[in-house]
Amino acid sequence: MNASYAWLRDLVPTTRSPRELADLLTSRVATVEGLRALRADLGPIVVARVVECARHPDSDHLSLTKVDAGDGTLVDVVCGAPNVRAGALYPFAPVGTTMPNGMKIEKRKIRGSLSQGMLCSARELGLGDDHEGILELDIEAAPGTPLLSAMPLGDSILEIDVLPNRPDLLSHLGVAREIAAAEGARVSLPRIPGADGAVAPAFARAPREASAGGTRVMLEDPEGCPRYCGVRIDGLSIGPSPEWLADRIRTMGGRPINNVVDATNYLLHELGQPMHAFDAAKLGGSSIVVRRAHAGERLTTLDGVARALQPWMTVIADGDRAQAVAGVMGGGDSEVTGDTRDLFLEVAHFDPARTRRTRRALGLSTDASYRFERGTDSELPPRALARAVELITAVAGGTVQGSAVDLYPHAIEPRALVLRPERVAHILGEPVAPDDIRRYLEGIGFEVDASTNDQPIPEARRSISGSMRVRAPSWRRDIEREIDLIEEVARLHGYDRFSDELRPYRHGTVPFDATEHAAARVREALVAEGLLEARPMPFVAGDDATHVRVANPLAENEAHLRTSLLETLARRAEHNLAGMQRSVRLFEVGAAFARSGDRLPYEEMRAAAVVLGDRHPSHFTDDATSHADEWDAKWLAEVMARAAHPEAAIELSPSATGEGALWQVMVDGAPRGEVRRLELDAPPWAAPAYGIEVTISRVPSQPVADPGTGASDRSSRRDRGAARHGAAVQYTPLPTTPASGFDVALLVPDALPVARIEDAMRRSLGPLLERMQLLSEFRGGSVPAGHRSVAWSLTLRHPERTLESREVAGRRDKLLRTLEGELGISQRTS
Repeated sequence: MNASYAWLRDLVPTTRSPRELADLLTSRVATVEGLRALRADLGPIVVARVVECARHPDSDHLSLTKVDAGDGTLVDVVCGAPNVRAGALYPFAPVGTTMPNGMKIEKRKIRGSLSQGMLCSARELGLGDDHEGILELDIEAAPGTPLLSAMPLGDSILEIDVLPNRPDLLSHLGVAREIAAAEGARVSLPRIPGADGAVAPAFARAPREASAGGTRVMLEDPEGCPRYCGVRIDGLSIGPSPEWLADRIRTMGGRPINNVVDATNYLLHELGQPMHAFDAAKLGGSSIVVRRAHAGERLTTLDGVARALQPWMTVIADGDRAQAVAGVMGGGDSEVTGDTRDLFLEVAHFDPARTRRTRRALGLSTDASYRFERGTDSELPPRALARAVELITAVAGGTVQGSAVDLYPHAIEPRALVLRPERVAHILGEPVAPDDIRRYLEGIGFEVDASTNDQPIPEARRSISGSMRVRAPSWRRDIEREIDLIEEVARLHGYDRFSDELRPYRHGTVPFDATEHAAARVREALVAEGLLEARPMPFVAGDDATHVRVANPLAENEAHLRTSLLETLARRAEHNLAGMQRSVRLFEVGAAFARSGDRLPYEEMRAAAVVLGDRHPSHFTDDATSHADEWDAKWLAEVMARAAHPEAAIELSPSATGEGALWQVMVDGAPRGEVRRLELDAPPWAAPAYGIEVTISRVPSQPVADPGTGASDRSSRRDRGAARHGAAVQYTPLPTTPASGFDVALLVPDALPVARIEDAMRRSLGPLLERMQLLSEFRGGSVPAGHRSVAWSLTLRHPERTLESREVAGRRDKLLRTLEGELGISQRTS
């Protein structure tokens, strides 16, 4: 969206510069990606002060001046203007400047005196017709200040990145609303020159059909066009637009065409409401019909291309044929030209999805379709039509014939929402006062604690204590839930006003796993003891007999998973020693792995620490610094164990598990860690190193099925295991072949467990079984006493091909034979 700075100031009074306005919009609503001055030709012009002024000795109308242009030296300028005086500020064009009229400023002698630049008049700058004197500036600016920075000359374009959820910003009115809300101002449409005394047309409102003057308007496709407004204006004089209107069209990058077309384009940019004018004399049958296109119907659009229409497309037709593609482009047969005297003006609300589909099918994109397919304001058409009548009659004359029509079969009601201030505080992290919430939302058009259209907000929602009842304005259809309102409050409050403090807060309803809480306690305790956390990769150089090999290792020299955190933490300690760091106090919280009977390893979450060197940081007041010893390591082991298992009984007993082992960490009588002396690849001056490792928890895992077990069977057992034991879910690829299945109902003795039947089903159906779902259990009726009817839904899938119906039937027959032979149960037949 390109927005004119001058146009925005016409809608809302603001003293902000274009740059300040761009920063405001970026911080509150949408990113302003660029700011472009339309008078870039004035870029070289600076503000200058005339320091000295004297009459030219060889001329009675020239003055010799010395000018301060901000570069530290005074320049001589010969000036022929009668109003030049010492001490005043003027626009100054330095040597080398190309003026708006193409003249280049050069050093030259005038009546024997050197002139190094030019003091400029309004006409020379293209700012007016006054050429009698230079333009004296009544501003506060230092010499050398660029004129465009010192004064709001010309216009500037704000290039706004409007996201799809904010189509209301595709207009100057929508952007002005946001500015007004930020500044506490009001938005008002600018007065149209020559429209004084204009009277808004009366509206004939009906669901499907009404008359606008001599034109009958019928709405036959309310799905594609939920609202349609139109008016007949006769006696127009088509011609060039007045200069103010043509300037606005050129500012927006358009080309003035004629006063009627320019008026509709003006309102497109002002209100964001596309509209289309038809030459009434070219409409057949004196009627307008909004309908679906006929099969095989064609239309030559305004770009001169004959287009084939599809029956699902919405068109605007007369009594004979289609005259426009709804929401996209009008037809060339009813185009407004210089000969037009009477017109029918259309202002409508078209369905966004239908418009998008039509535009893509026709390969045709316009300013109108861009807005319609993002969603225009359904309540805007009558107001936009009244504004259009005012503008068109002011610039092209004409008289409204009869009433304007407003066909609106099903009113689109705004959604009623409930906003809880406590929820705002919970989501945003800090409270926002209810009065501020109300002020923010009402400032951009929301209704708070109010009802509209005599439809109160449901009583069930009134019972929420302290809540606010909110209705979004018609131009904000993106507001659907309470969280959307909270987002509005956040941006209007100002993102920069929220604290940047990192707080211990986790949004959500799912609690952390107990292991995460334990790991956090261990980290906090070890940091308090002066240790630093390391996070090395869990890969080591092991062997297949003692370590688990990674299927796709990052490097062959580290192709195995560590069995102990001290394996990798010791390497970090050696790295520090190699860098001449004598004292090392490192810890890690991570996973260690061990081989198991199946292909997936056992995994434990552990905490480990390595200490060597100074017991505490040295200080110049210390006589000597002692080294950490095994008793320091024992103390750290107790700290770690108590942090990981605060409710358990902790005991450290002497260890005899191997060379270097010092103590074994016992948690509730079970071994859960050790303290040991580490053998490092260390220089001779290195102090003894001690390692501590404590198990926090066992990570649940699911054994991999034996080779040959089908993927579907693995999936089924995985789901059951996960449900019973909280096992980790194992990845399986998404299927690429279609599923087949059948239902089966069996007569089952009351004493026979369902689990035995399901195990028999799995064995019978084998790897093709993907899903087994128990549907129902029934007793009584035709079911024999001592039995129950149990029904299952079984899904089969082959991983590589589509199962044929005869294969599925064969599997079903085999299943029934297996169940009858093994368990003595049969299919229920009645």
